[in-house]
Amino acid sequence: MLDILCKSLSHGSENYWSTVALRYKVLRLPLKLDYTYSQLINETNDYHLVAILNNEIIACLILSQINDNQIKMRQVAVSEGFQGKGIGKTLVYYSEEFAKEHGYSEILLHARESAVPFYLRLNYQITGTPFIEVGLPHRIMQKKL
Repeated sequence: MLDILCKSLSHGSENYWSTVALRYKVLRLPLKLDYTYSQLINETNDYHLVAILNNEIIACLILSQINDNQIKMRQVAVSEGFQGKGIGKTLVYYSEEFAKEHGYSEILLHARESAVPFYLRLNYQITGTPFIEVGLPHRIMQKKL
């Protein structure tokens, strides 16, 4: 098992910009999309969580408050060389504990259709009908904490 450190970091920090680069490479570049300045500024009040191995950020995700009880997981990205090794699962479990510690009782997310089996294995439930986001089919999923 890899010795992974999961932690939160501050918006605008050097490590935050590393997560933007990782998210761009994994999530945006394949779709020929970029981030706008306003999209990144809108992340100021979000929680930015990372998985680190040997001082390198290898996975990240964002938690955005919906209301006092619900938080939305988004922008989940794992470096290509580390996909399929349990890093995403480790970070998602960390995010669930983090959310509980911050008073949330439910996580919602928009999963790309290709990621739905991953979240089902982690006990997330599909809600609603399929929809298109960033040009790809997605499903709304949720989990009570």
